[in-house]
Amino acid sequence: MKLRRRALAVLTLTDPTDKAAAARGLFEQMLATGEPPDPDETLDEPPGLPGRPARPALVPPDTVPRRTPFTVEGRAALLHAIAHIEFNAINLALDAVWRFGGLPEAYYRDWLRVASEEALHFTLLREHLQTLGHDYGDFAGHDGLWAMTDKTRHDLVARMALVPRTLEARGLDATPLIQAKLRKAGDGRAVEILDVILRDEVGHVAIGNHWYRWLCERDGLDPVAHYRLVTERYQAPRLKPPFNLEARRAAGFTQAELDFLEQRD
Repeated sequence: MKLRRRALAVLTLTDPTDKAAAARGLFEQMLATGEPPDPDETLDEPPGLPGRPARPALVPPDTVPRRTPFTVEGRAALLHAIAHIEFNAINLALDAVWRFGGLPEAYYRDWLRVASEEALHFTLLREHLQTLGHDYGDFAGHDGLWAMTDKTRHDLVARMALVPRTLEARGLDATPLIQAKLRKAGDGRAVEILDVILRDEVGHVAIGNHWYRWLCERDGLDPVAHYRLVTERYQAPRLKPPFNLEARRAAGFTQAELDFLEQRD
């Protein structure tokens, strides 16, 4: 079975442990064998994507309760919310690999790397969550990330614009604020895990920026003007400050893009 077809197979897995291990294994196998990712193979979408466990229960984003990180239960709920994002991010990266054919091999290598690193993030968070007496699935979550992935399933340019560069880039802004709360709450291990996640997420957003601009150049699109268009077309959420401008610059956002982001407030 070829790489993109295997990425689809991993996407269908429902058990979080199996999915995380398989995503990391797929990337390691690609590195070890140098196998090309079969970019031109046409794949049919199976029903029921993405594979996911019966829990957590999925609820509307505005109904997910917010809890203080200054209790063990509240801290567990916060870390569960981040773990849920990272689990969904495995799915997003795998979907970017299998769904879109005809792209340079580097595109598939990049997104398999992202899937592997998101799997590591999920595993680290889940292990720490278990030390707090909880596990993945114990709290409700929402489906906002996958909802936008589904909306853009026929539009790769919009996918690159709105998933890694918009929804996932929110983590660049939010993570330092969350770390400050966790540090105050005395959870040094959680702060360390978020250091790893923030470092890697800068690279993931940079990958999104790279392929968004590559696609815009290929298709003769102005990146800033087209971003404005797709945010309206797909009703992307309006991002609110404060923005982590240093991390966003490190991830490849141009000054024009940052100006547009701040003007939208």
